[in-house]
Amino acid sequence: MERSDAPRIDKWLWAVRAFKTRSQATEACRSGKVKIDDQPVKPSREVKPEMIIQIHRGPITQTFKVLGLLKKRVGAKLVDQYLEDITPDVEYQKLELIKSKTSTRPRGTGRPTKKERRDLDTWFGWDD
Repeated sequence: MERSDAPRIDKWLWAVRAFKTRSQATEACRSGKVKIDDQPVKPSREVKPEMIIQIHRGPITQTFKVLGLLKKRVGAKLVDQYLEDITPDVEYQKLELIKSKTSTRPRGTGRPTKKERRDLDTWFGWDD
């Protein structure tokens, strides 16, 4: 059997700083939050150039195009050489909208009521 030089997807996502730790990247893959061609991937899937990777994080889905392969973590300034962020602006606008909606709660009003909590869960898509 030939061994490929392509890195595992969990290791690559950690190396390009998409996740803080490799175990977080592995867990995201296992839980179906990382997809290639709209198919969930296992942490051991190999990364190839020109591949489109989608990462579902809370209310948004980030989309990246693989530009280069690497196995070791690189500095933040070098990340642009290895991936291109092709996430639609709509996703980031959705995130800003959610931040503005959730930050309007007046300070000192206490915890959200049960109804407010249900509304927030629906808004964030956590009521699945």
